[in-house]
Amino acid sequence: MTDQPAAPVAPALTPRQIITAMSGLIVAMLLAQLDNMIVAPALPTIVGELGGLKHLSWVGTGYILASAVATPIWGKLGDLFGHKRTFMISIVLFLIGSALCGVAQNMTELVFFRAFQGLGAGGLLVGIMSVLGMLVPPRERGKYMGVMMAVMPVSMIGGPLVGGWITDHVSWRWAFYVNLPLGALALFVIWSTLHLTTETKRTEKVVIDWSGIAVLTVWIVCLVLGITWGGTEYAWDSWQIITLFAVAAAGLLSFVLIERNAVEPVIGLHLFANKNFTLSTVVAFVAGFTMFGTIYFLPQFQQFVQGKSATNSGLLLMPLMFALMATSIGGGQVISRTGRYKAFPIVGTVLLGVGLYLFSTMDVDTTTFTSALFMIVMGLGLGCLMQTTNLIAQNSVEIKDLGAGTGTFTFVRTLGGSIGLAILGSIYTHQLTGELTKDLGGRLPSASGESIQSLTPELLKEQPPQFIDAFQHAVVAGTHSIFFWGSLLVIVGFAASWFIREVPLRGSVPPAAAEEAASAEISHPAV
Repeated sequence: MTDQPAAPVAPALTPRQIITAMSGLIVAMLLAQLDNMIVAPALPTIVGELGGLKHLSWVGTGYILASAVATPIWGKLGDLFGHKRTFMISIVLFLIGSALCGVAQNMTELVFFRAFQGLGAGGLLVGIMSVLGMLVPPRERGKYMGVMMAVMPVSMIGGPLVGGWITDHVSWRWAFYVNLPLGALALFVIWSTLHLTTETKRTEKVVIDWSGIAVLTVWIVCLVLGITWGGTEYAWDSWQIITLFAVAAAGLLSFVLIERNAVEPVIGLHLFANKNFTLSTVVAFVAGFTMFGTIYFLPQFQQFVQGKSATNSGLLLMPLMFALMATSIGGGQVISRTGRYKAFPIVGTVLLGVGLYLFSTMDVDTTTFTSALFMIVMGLGLGCLMQTTNLIAQNSVEIKDLGAGTGTFTFVRTLGGSIGLAILGSIYTHQLTGELTKDLGGRLPSASGESIQSLTPELLKEQPPQFIDAFQHAVVAGTHSIFFWGSLLVIVGFAASWFIREVPLRGSVPPAAAEEAASAEISHPAV
């Protein structure tokens, strides 16, 4: 094993200089976090206007899937060509994808354009973290990370409100166009203020695991396509679905073999030798699976069944967001002071499972107050999980593997969201279309035979009372199914959380002891 060249030492920067350089990162973070939150309240209207109910889940799945696959690629390109350059290129790709989404004329185009947008989004977060790591030494990084994390509540609260208002008063297309001025501002600020003096031209050869990336993309896409198309586009026992699952299985096996022999694997399989790391990623997968499903499908219930506008459905998500933020921030303070964290994943999975089950009990008579209470329960659960699982994963790897561990953890959580949207979307669409075809024949009674897939919340109000009642019951059946099955999946996360070992956090014990504990966890994992 050859020695790697020492990392360049950054010249000391004043807090003012760091904040100035970080200003572009803050705008980029806002850009990345806002996108999904703005689009979610607009989805019912988008699906109605473009007429593609069966593609509903793919609006989010395509974006998240592309982002997950692209993330490790952007990290390698940053090492090779410079983080500032690749970071700006990823923003440009994201903005091009946003503009294309805004001009989409059908759901197929929108799904493909969202995937393109996701390719750029994959470089946003990894670019932000990489650049921040070059600006600020580890000893000082915590307080500046707090500045970055302050963007999250702004996007969580403001995103649904902006998305709902745009949909109600302008056009859903501006849910994508709004990224353009914000992205242009980010590009200008980054170009003019971000000067990475520590970036040096690499003389050693940078090996990119192209084989691993290609096989990873193939098996994930085949898996998600099989889940999405099964029972809707094709029968589960059709040759198309069987072939997709077979290719996915073969691709996964090939990926594991490739990564075991790769010089610089895109996913470090050795990280999973640590039991805590593996268990925390399992819990994070479950959290990502259920969180994205809730954000994307809860507005369907709020707008079609409870009769809320897109703006109000965004407002109605605030109890979930406030509960998530409060628990995440409060839990972080408790962990910092006590060094104890094992209880959080256990309590979090319990609250998450209970919240999802409560959502599955909603019907046409459920009030907004009742659904808000359910959201608080779920938000408290997610808040216990999101930051804690990340902390456990980072604390479970050696310092030299910290970047790879964080990247792998983020990839698994994002993959959970992508697969969750595909599975839950397939369940919702199958249940909804089945009920509508059986009861209503798949046509609108007052729109000259127009397909139900073109129904928007506003158009629903113009239909006869019997039709409205039947449609709302169909939506309830669909949301019941996805939330019930989601609550069952949380049992896996709950079981995994019990086996997490409370290894002392680095900083709460001398560094040598923390390293020794992490090494012991790898060599002798607890049962």
